[in-house]
Amino acid sequence: MSGIAPAAVGAALGLTLGVGLLLLARVVPGWRVPPVEQRIEPYLRRDRGSSLLTPGTEERGRLRVVRTLLGPVADALLGVLERLTGGPEQVEQRLRRAGRRGSVESFRVEQVMAALAGGVAGTILAIAVVAGRGASVLLGLLLIVLGTIGGILLRDHLLTRAVNRRAARMSREFPTVADLLALAVAAGESPVAAMERVARSSSGALPEEFAATVAEIRAGATVSDALIGLGRRTPLESLGRFGEGVAVAIERGTPLADVLRAQAQDAREASRRELMEIAGRREILMLLPVVFFVLPLVIVFAIFPGIAVLDLSL
Repeated sequence: MSGIAPAAVGAALGLTLGVGLLLLARVVPGWRVPPVEQRIEPYLRRDRGSSLLTPGTEERGRLRVVRTLLGPVADALLGVLERLTGGPEQVEQRLRRAGRRGSVESFRVEQVMAALAGGVAGTILAIAVVAGRGASVLLGLLLIVLGTIGGILLRDHLLTRAVNRRAARMSREFPTVADLLALAVAAGESPVAAMERVARSSSGALPEEFAATVAEIRAGATVSDALIGLGRRTPLESLGRFGEGVAVAIERGTPLADVLRAQAQDAREASRRELMEIAGRREILMLLPVVFFVLPLVIVFAIFPGIAVLDLSL
């Protein structure tokens, strides 16, 4: 044990020294040529203004703080993140489907923080394994790398789960919201006024998306484009078909109330089919309580009277 601990400490110190020298070599002006973005950045105006439909610029300040503190390490990690979890367009689409109003850069900062947390956890585990168990130093380095990658993938997995939960919530809300829209349109309101009424009188993920759609229409977008955009930024496929169907009905002059009632009925049928599919996939899991809990009790109640009679006869 005493012979292993100094070797592990020496390896950790050597690794730290090597990383420090590498970082110093990267920032030496004579060895490092700044990219075009950094050369022209001082001559560009940073403030472009903002509106209610676009996220604010305070998110970029967080990314700038991380880059200032970590330097080239943050840039390298951000490049790795884009290769592991997709480009900015894909991440932005997933953020919108999860209902988050933040920017892609904010999510990248969260991934960098998760990677650092995973790296710290991997470092602690590596020191415990190398110093306490006498394992190889390469195993410790592997644990650090796996911890860092695990933190990145865990944050991406949490975003995927958020998208799936929001899709399930929208699927439950969609038939009721479609019925409310059909009633409002049948009462004589326009599609925009009906969506605004639903967004104002209801709460949930789907009314929030209708509120955003109404805001886009008020900002100058056409009703058809706003409805098609509603289907694109939501994780529910039936909602995309709903937006396209309503847009086509508005363009061709089809009675909108009938279209909305048909959409609500289709949503209920799709929800019923989904429940049947879930029950079919979990049929074996549903048998486990019957086999391990109900069936033994039935056997006990069936056999116990006979055992009791035998004991009395003996």
